[in-house]
Amino acid sequence: MKTCVSSYSYGGYNSDEKLGIYGIIEHAKKTGFDGIEFVEGGWQNDPDGAKKIREHCEKVGITPVAFLVGADFINWGSEDGKEEIARIKGLIDTAEALGVKMLRHDVTGGVRSRKYGIGYDDLLPTLAERIREVTEYAAEKGIRTMTENHGFFSQDANRVEKLINAVGHPNFGALIDMGNFLCADENPNVSVGIMAPYAFHVHAKDFFIKDGLEPNPGDGWFMSRAGNYLRGAIIGHGNARVAQSIRTIVRSGYDGYITIEFEGMEDNLAGIEIGYKNLKRFIEMAQN
Repeated sequence: MKTCVSSYSYGGYNSDEKLGIYGIIEHAKKTGFDGIEFVEGGWQNDPDGAKKIREHCEKVGITPVAFLVGADFINWGSEDGKEEIARIKGLIDTAEALGVKMLRHDVTGGVRSRKYGIGYDDLLPTLAERIREVTEYAAEKGIRTMTENHGFFSQDANRVEKLINAVGHPNFGALIDMGNFLCADENPNVSVGIMAPYAFHVHAKDFFIKDGLEPNPGDGWFMSRAGNYLRGAIIGHGNARVAQSIRTIVRSGYDGYITIEFEGMEDNLAGIEIGYKNLKRFIEMAQN
């Protein structure tokens, strides 16, 4: 099992006025991570920019693991989906230049323009067809594509599982985010157990939770789909029971990267460094 951190975890440190993209690569290595994954923000998202980042990772001695991109195969681009498919194929080219072997793309935020034909099962055949074309292209380049349980619409374990099986391609699987199931008001440990067989990649994320019957806690909190309150936490500090989910992931036979995706209010560097120590400890506990 290897450790990884998302560039997203660094928040404002991605800006050139602070660490910048090259500085966070160096910080990730110094902290002890084996790999780093990249989101779209904070760097030049094209093959030339990706090549420079890959070269810096090689210089520092850390593995570029994955590239995470936004997408919506229902609402963005042309109605037939061809524009969005072409755009994601272009980002797969960027992923190839970045030297990663995995790309996570969103699927859709759902339909809001009508009151019929908007259920997950209604959109599933269209999503599966378009995602299959994307993953077939990625497979030619040796890059696996993934869906993640996030974005509210495609966040429940049963929905994500259904999507993966509808696509039905060995190159398409899951990025399991342990904490994100809480956004759909699911028990993360139960949902991780459902999704573990489909895992290509894993995020460790923690949240503080407050019941929706309580008053709004104020700044820093957001609402789950059912109206409960969540706030990002350092790994091990929150209520998402990350250690238990890691045990489930290890027991399933998964042996890839577990990536910290930090969304807390604490200083990002402190949150990442404390989270790293806890993540390492939780992995060791799960393996013994």
